[in-house]
Amino acid sequence: MRKSILLSIVLVISLSFSVVLFRPIIAESVNTSGGVVVRSIQGPTLHQQIVERAKNSWSWYVVRGSGIIAAIALVILMLSGIGLVTGHTFRFLEPITAWASHRALGIVFGVSIVLHMTGLLFDHFVSFNLLNILVPWLSDYKPVTIFGVQLGSLFVALGVLAFYLAIVVVVSSLLWVEKKQRIWKLIHILSYLVMAFVFVHAIYLGTDLANGVFRWIWIIVGIIIAVVSGYRLRRSRSI
Repeated sequence: MRKSILLSIVLVISLSFSVVLFRPIIAESVNTSGGVVVRSIQGPTLHQQIVERAKNSWSWYVVRGSGIIAAIALVILMLSGIGLVTGHTFRFLEPITAWASHRALGIVFGVSIVLHMTGLLFDHFVSFNLLNILVPWLSDYKPVTIFGVQLGSLFVALGVLAFYLAIVVVVSSLLWVEKKQRIWKLIHILSYLVMAFVFVHAIYLGTDLANGVFRWIWIIVGIIIAVVSGYRLRRSRSI
C-alpha cells in the first residue's frame, strides 16, 4: 500500500515537472458560461529559460563554484596540515592516508584557483583580461581607499598574490617534500599568508559572503584558523 502511494506521488511529481519543463504552459484562466477554460500562452518553457541562462552565465557559475571549492579545500588543508604536525589528524586517519589526502587536497585547491581565474576571462558581467588576473593592482575592479589613501583594487590584488604563493607551496610540496625537506618546510609556511590573503579576498569580493549566515561562518572559520595557526607558529622551531 505504501509503495503504491509513493509510486503515485513520484508519478504525479514527474508528470508535473515534465509539463512545466517541456511545454509552454504559462496559462491564463478565462470564464466562459460559468466554467473555466485554461489555455496556453506561447513563450519559453522553464527548461528553455534554464538552458538560456546557463549559456549566458556559465562563466559566472564556474567562477563562483570554483571559488567556493578553493575556499573549502584551503580551510581543510590548513586544519589538516596543522593536525599533521601536532598529531591530531592521525586520530581520524592513518598516517599514510592523512598525508595522501592532504596532498590530494592541495592539488584540488590549485586546480580550483586556475578554474576560478580562467572563468573570469569569459565573464560577461565583470570585465577581466589576462593581465588583470596575472598582474596585481592592474585591475580597476572595486578600488579601495583607506584613510584617504588609494590602494587600487586591493582585494583583487590579494587574490592574485595568493595565486602565486599557492603555486610555490603546491609545486614545492609535489617536488621537494621528500628530496629537500628543510626548504619545503620553510616554503610551506607561506600557506599561512595564502590563507590570510584568500580570507580578505573572499570576504570582500565573494558573492556568497556579501552578507548573511555564510559571511559569519567564514568569519568564524577565519578566527579558528588564526587561533590554531598561532598555536602552530609557536612551535615553528620544531618543524
